[in-house]
Formats: sequence, structure tokens, C-alpha cells
Amino acid sequence: MALIICNPVGGDSTAKQFVEAHVLPLLKANDVPIARIVETEHAGHAGTAAFEFVDSTVSGPLDIIVASGDGTIHDIVTTIALAPSYKNRSPATPAQVNLVLVPCGTANALYSSLFLPKPEDDPVQYKLQGIHAFIKQAKRVPLTLAITDIIAPPRSGGSAPVREKTTVSVVVTSIALHASILHDSEVLRTEIPSIERFKVAARQNITRWYSGCAKLFPSSSTGVVEIWNPFDKEFVPHAESEEDNPHVDIDGPFAYFLSTVNVDRLEPAFQIAPLVTAEPRTGALLDIVVVRPYRDASLSGLEAEEERQVFAEKSGEVLRAAYQSGNHINLRYDPTGKVVSEGEGELVVEYFRCGGWEWIPDTEDEKAHLLCNDGLINTIPKGGKAKTMAAAPSGESGFIVYV
Repeated sequence: MALIICNPVGGDSTAKQFVEAHVLPLLKANDVPIARIVETEHAGHAGTAAFEFVDSTVSGPLDIIVASGDGTIHDIVTTIALAPSYKNRSPATPAQVNLVLVPCGTANALYSSLFLPKPEDDPVQYKLQGIHAFIKQAKRVPLTLAITDIIAPPRSGGSAPVREKTTVSVVVTSIALHASILHDSEVLRTEIPSIERFKVAARQNITRWYSGCAKLFPSSSTGVVEIWNPFDKEFVPHAESEEDNPHVDIDGPFAYFLSTVNVDRLEPAFQIAPLVTAEPRTGALLDIVVVRPYRDASLSGLEAEEERQVFAEKSGEVLRAAYQSGNHINLRYDPTGKVVSEGEGELVVEYFRCGGWEWIPDTEDEKAHLLCNDGLINTIPKGGKAKTMAAAPSGESGFIVYV
């Protein structure tokens, strides 16, 4: 028995019609029993409905068909993963949750990464690939989770920081420009329901820098923080990640800071973390893409406002190159500060692979406190921080996607 969760207002608001016209007839034709169809009515509804289904199922597979975007998937995964009764299930109760994806959101990053779109694809049939994989009981891919704790400073009279919120991501966790884009694009959702609103929001924030400091933690599989070496085409240990002190501190200001699990792209053509698929690894790992303006030596001597205006053009080049099969990770500065694709100059993008990261925003930088988790925006309390760690799936529990 499968549960269907449909977000009728996600993306271009056609999920309900698509399910009725294409998904249900296909399931009926293949004798797939449906336990219930839930149309979400408010934030958190998808997670509640999914958890009730999981919590009440005592035998058989846990199949959830999700006709939505990444935000609804995030709601489902976070609600189930953090529920004590799910984590403490008895051995007789199934612990794996099988997700069947029907891309009805705006960007559909997870679906686009698992089902690579092709120009010749029929739009309807492309959106049904997850359903066909489910019907055929085809290959299943376990999802790595990114578990983020939002931590507030000690309360009055206390000495210990306070964990204010925990959230679980399966696509992206970010700060800086990407978080600002997602934050500001919500105002544009009604006016611009397509992915074009993200580009509009990017232009609104492209001159902004973000103050704070980040700490990268080693992965359990390598014991170090790794960084991509484009000359040798491989990940190598970061120069500051050593056996007795494996974490790496990186100081701001930052123009861009984004980590992914499971996906190499955030839109069908926006391949921001191309090495997720080009250089795959197993285990609890995050790929992190960072742009720090002061790696550009040509900014030296400019006034603060001029620095931002000049570097905005270079940030734009990075984002445009991400649409060119992820070529942004090959960009570097020539001796004059021009962004080029060849040579031996300083890399514009730092591409890390590690087990997790921590972000402490400058207390005076309001937008540095924005944190994006799978498209949803959280705010880090002033004086607080966020810590994200990767969690690898196990063979007995976790979230699986049919591909």
C-alpha cells in the first residue's frame, strides 16, 4: 500500500491535476494499491501525514509517492527522521521509507539529479520516470542526510549553548548568497512561479558579502578535510587538515557557501556541485562550494563599495559557469584579476569534501544569519551558530528513492 502526498500549490500549482491525469491511471493499470491520497493544506502537513502513515504501518514496505518539490520532501524526511518513535522502532516494524518522486515543484533538484533531464524528453513521461521505477521495483538509491543543529547562545544565567532547532536536509544546506536568494525569492513566487525568480533574487543580492567564520570537519571515512585539485583531477587532503588537528578554519567574508548531499545540481541545468556525480564517494560526506572575494588579489586598494561592485561581476561569472556543466570549479584568476578557465592562477571556487561544517555569523550581519535547508529558510539567533553533519544511510533504516 502506497501513500500519495500531493502539494497542490507547489511549483506552478499543477501537481493535483498531474496526479489525477497521469499518476493514478498508471498505478491503477499496474494494480498498485493506494492507502490514501493527501493534499497538503499548510506547512508541515506533508510531514505529519507521512509520519502517521509510517507510524501506523506494522508490516510490508513503506512506500510514499511525493508529488511536489524539494521543500515537501524535506518536510517529510525531517518529520520522520527526528520522531523518537521512528528512531526506536521495534525490529518487526519496517524502518526503511521508500520515496517515489514526482517532480511538481519549482526546481526539483533531487529529481533532476537522479533522473538527468535530456532535451528530447517528453515532459509528461520525464515526470513519470520515478513512478515507472517504482512499478518495476527498479534500482533504489539510499539518501545521505545532512543534519543541522541551530544553536542559540547561552540563556541568561546559563553557561551552555542551547540547541534551538534540528532539521534534516537531503538536497542543500547553505548560507550567504544562496540563502539570500531563496529568502528573497519567496516574495516573487506569485509573480514569477518559475525558476526565473531565483535569477531575479540573485541580481538583487549579487553585491552583498557575508561576514562570519566557518569550520570544516573531517569525514569518518578519510579522517581529513579534502579539497579538489583541478590540476590532478582528484580530491586531496587540505593543507591545514592534519592527523592531530583535522578540522579546517576558513574566514570570511564570503560571497557563496553551499553544501550538498545526494545532488549535483539545484535546477536541471544548474550543476553547482558537479563532483557529487563525477567523483562519487560512499559514506557520510558533504560537497561544499565556497567563494571568498579576498582570494582575488586585484581587489587590493579598492574602496569597500567598489570592491563589491567589481566582484559582483565575477560572482555572476561563477553562477553562469555553473550552468555550463559545472565549469565554475575550473575558474581561476589571471595576473590582472580577470576570471579565466585555464592557467595556474588562484582558484575562484574552493570545492571541499568533508564530514560537516559549522557557521558562526557576525552578530552585526543580518543576512549572514539566514540558513537555507532544502529551500526552506531558518534564522540563526544572534550570537549563535549552525552545525551541519552528514549521516550515511544504514542497511536497516533510512530513506530510499526508486530510480
